[in-house]
Amino acid sequence: MAYQNITASLSPQDIQEVKAALQKVQQKLPFLITLSTEERRKLVKMGDKSLAFVNNSVTAAQSNPEILPATFDVEELVRDYQLATVLTELLISIQQLTEQVDDTLMAVGSEAMTSSLTVYDYVKTASKKTPGLKSVAEQLGERFKAIGKGKSAKTPVS
Repeated sequence: MAYQNITASLSPQDIQEVKAALQKVQQKLPFLITLSTEERRKLVKMGDKSLAFVNNSVTAAQSNPEILPATFDVEELVRDYQLATVLTELLISIQQLTEQVDDTLMAVGSEAMTSSLTVYDYVKTASKKTPGLKSVAEQLGERFKAIGKGKSAKTPVS
């Protein structure tokens, strides 16, 4: 769908239901972990190209268990492979949702900033003749004090 001005809202109940659904997802995945940067660096990685290799290794291990040491757990390899396959599928769905939320947030944030810049322009103009608006104009203007000379107020930094 092409981007158009976003006019939407979430009720407090909708927000709670979305949060509850996300908590439910986390509860269904109690084995999820968080790795440190160092732990991530040390791990052997399995990317898309490695998936076929692992699949073939599973088949080879199941077809030829006699060539593996007795301590090698073929069933654990199978479980790891199956979980990796399912998590890959889930990750794709989660990434798509994340991308949509991120894009929507960027668009609606831009709309809010554009409208706020308009309000700021009107407040600055009106503050010259309307009592009480000078402090409001100054308060709104705080946002732009850190902007260098080369940037305009219409393209603020975050």
